[in-house]
Amino acid sequence: MRKLMVLLLAAGLFCVFATPASALENIFGGYMRTRAYNNTNFTGEDQTEALDFQGVDTRTRLYYTAKFNDAFKFVNKFEFNNTWGDLNGGDIGADATDNLRVKNSYADFTLGNLNSKIGMQGMVLSRGFIMDDDFSGAVFTYKAGDMYIPFFWVKAYEGYTIGGPDANDFDVDYYGIYPVLNAGGATIKPLIMWITSKDAQDWPTTAGYEEFDLYYLGADVDMNLDALSLWFTGIYQMGSADLVGGGDVDSSAYLLALGGEANVGAASVHGQIFYATGDDDATDSDEDAFWIPRGQSYYWSEIMGYGIFDANASANSCADHISDIMAINLGVTLKPMDKLSLTADLWYAALAEDDANGEDVLGTEVDLKATYKLMDNLNLDLVGAYLFAGDATYNGSDDADPYEFGTRLSFGF
Repeated sequence: MRKLMVLLLAAGLFCVFATPASALENIFGGYMRTRAYNNTNFTGEDQTEALDFQGVDTRTRLYYTAKFNDAFKFVNKFEFNNTWGDLNGGDIGADATDNLRVKNSYADFTLGNLNSKIGMQGMVLSRGFIMDDDFSGAVFTYKAGDMYIPFFWVKAYEGYTIGGPDANDFDVDYYGIYPVLNAGGATIKPLIMWITSKDAQDWPTTAGYEEFDLYYLGADVDMNLDALSLWFTGIYQMGSADLVGGGDVDSSAYLLALGGEANVGAASVHGQIFYATGDDDATDSDEDAFWIPRGQSYYWSEIMGYGIFDANASANSCADHISDIMAINLGVTLKPMDKLSLTADLWYAALAEDDANGEDVLGTEVDLKATYKLMDNLNLDLVGAYLFAGDATYNGSDDADPYEFGTRLSFGF
């Protein structure tokens, strides 16, 4: 990692000193947050404490962009993480050795109507239900009037590390198109994505499969109607794969999500509902569960869906990897003063298919959050959450409801 950082910094300095000052704009930015929080009874019982956590952590992100002109820039984002008191930068001495991450490093340039982003970058597909993460690859976006047509290639896994004459067979790639269409007051984003590999068994995400082909067909719709905004996402998944050791499976699954927000006087009311299929029979050759692609990340409630404090989710919840679940939410946000906002959310969640005990209810969760603006760019969040756990969270003796409380100090620049 240190060698990589030295190379990146050297490349950045070369760009700075080799380019005339009048032709280069250096843009710096970043984000920092410190969280102190407590997760209790996240296993659904109060004996093992297996998912309990009490601690403080810090995340720092630093951004540097070298802008050569309006059509060409070099974008970099770096991240530092530590938990206070750990032995990798959080202890006395604070000499971190491997908690520095290169999140993004890519070229962004436009030639005519075609924009290209090549390198390590971030991408959001279908609100995170498909992807919300960083990756190595390329995105080519063609602009035609008010319409944008991005073509993307995500290099999920490179098989050459295995060696041998057929090493390329182990590659795993995502290919797709995600246009942006504006129609009156609505924005529509159709999605077509293909995940493919000739032999996917070496990548941990697809371990157990050999030849692998999975397709996603979907669309996002967003509408703004004065004081009301609505959104919808629908995704159908299909494909097939050969199993290691013989046999094959066929995939057929779907995900539906709907949400909105309305301003009602001094309050803002919001809500959403989503459903992702589960597998109704693990013994047959049909995979009915919505398959979670690597990179999927959709945060929802504080305890079952990660929320602000994402060290753990409650037992048997899918967390931010949405599959085999139904969840519904209703919430309200108030602003009693300019610097203060108060939010309350109610969530109910259940498995789409019964678990091994014949249970499906994860529970009903209450989330409360207060955000206070201490000064420009500096915010303080106070969070409390309680899950009235169902038997699908935990079914046994010594059952106990999960709860969480904590605070976050954050700023961006």
